[in-house]
Amino acid sequence: MKIDDPRVEENLLELSAALADTNDVGLVKDFLRCLLTPAETADIAARWALVKALDQKIPQREIAKRLGLSLCKITRGSREMKNPSRALQKILALARKDTKGSL
Repeated sequence: MKIDDPRVEENLLELSAALADTNDVGLVKDFLRCLLTPAETADIAARWALVKALDQKIPQREIAKRLGLSLCKITRGSREMKNPSRALQKILALARKDTKGSL
């Protein structure tokens, strides 16, 4: 599927609704491991670690060193973090609440 294929939005919406309907963290984790390749799973985990590191105000070069990410990916993440109305900030706030600040 190409990124401009209308089925991308349709399938992303369907997947998002299914994930939003479950309160079973283990099921979601297992689902992601089934759906994604090991490399994709590691990439998503690294991006989430990036968001948490940016939230903790860790310098970008330190994040690059710790996570093995390019400064380009880190800069993009940083840009997204600057907008409090973005979904990224909202999900991060939910994660903080769920883990009681122990990210």
